[in-house]
Amino acid sequence: MGFELRERWGAQPLWARWVLAVYLIGLTEGTGSHIADLVRGGIHAYASFPQVPLQVFFVSLVILDPLAAVLVGLVRRGGIWLANAVMVMDVSANWWGNRHWLRDDPAQLLWLMPITLFGLFVVAFAVPLRRTVAGAASRPQAALPSA
Repeated sequence: MGFELRERWGAQPLWARWVLAVYLIGLTEGTGSHIADLVRGGIHAYASFPQVPLQVFFVSLVILDPLAAVLVGLVRRGGIWLANAVMVMDVSANWWGNRHWLRDDPAQLLWLMPITLFGLFVVAFAVPLRRTVAGAASRPQAALPSA
């Protein structure tokens, strides 16, 4: 498995390896953030969001973020699409759930900038990264030297 994984990462152009690494960092940070929220607040960690579907979604990110990170780390096309879907929903849910701040205290929205920028990064690179990963997967691999 280690050799195959090294081979998958090595088959990617340098820009794609950097993008995959940023995906991994962001998804891992998101995982840690949601785990910390649940440790602090339990199952009701997101009770400040009045919409129950948002609360359920944010709790589910404890599973979805690391799943996407593992699939991205394995250089799987499905990981890229899952990361994209998770980030679109995560950014949208955060902005929707915190929309009252637009009226009450717009400066509070600054804390949404990191997740928004990461979400835009993931969306911007989703198609080119998927194409590159798919292209590398379809190229024939060099034969291993015989012993």
